[in-house]
Amino acid sequence: MPVFTPHTADTAPDAARPTLAAVSRKFGYLPAAVALMAESPALLTTFLTANAGFEAGSLDPVQREVVVLTVATRNECHVCVALHTAMLTRLGADAELVDALRAGTPLPDDRLEALRRFTLAVLEHRGDVPDELTRAFLAAGHQPRQALDVVLGVGVYTISTFANRLTGAPVDPPLAGYAWTPAG
Repeated sequence: MPVFTPHTADTAPDAARPTLAAVSRKFGYLPAAVALMAESPALLTTFLTANAGFEAGSLDPVQREVVVLTVATRNECHVCVALHTAMLTRLGADAELVDALRAGTPLPDDRLEALRRFTLAVLEHRGDVPDELTRAFLAAGHQPRQALDVVLGVGVYTISTFANRLTGAPVDPPLAGYAWTPAG
């Protein structure tokens, strides 16, 4: 028997219903991950609010996707990898960049690679990033504000990746072409 219920607007807790309706309008369907997060209206609202803050930060859309896909592959969240691969594709990102992010290998763009390495350092060192890694991030043309926005992105997508893994969220049919399986 499944522990988590993929809610609908009719079955979700009252506090989550308006959020589910808004997400459904935005995507044209209700993503399974959101339907499962609805069990905890507080989690769902916190994730979406924090994500809106991340999107309003100093990183451009491709940079945000580098952070998200770095966290998603590191945390092995197949749902986030599929969704954010689709987003990068819609942004017109190079296939080589997308493939490298999905594989967790160095990126073809030096500035984005510095961002990926810094994101990994934030994760690996739990925020206590060694000075030389922070200096390398800044030397690649990033600003201190962007370092803090990386921390925000790591936090937001730790919530998402952990929730998706806990609930067993499946990849939605519209994203099936972007499915991902961790290497090794």
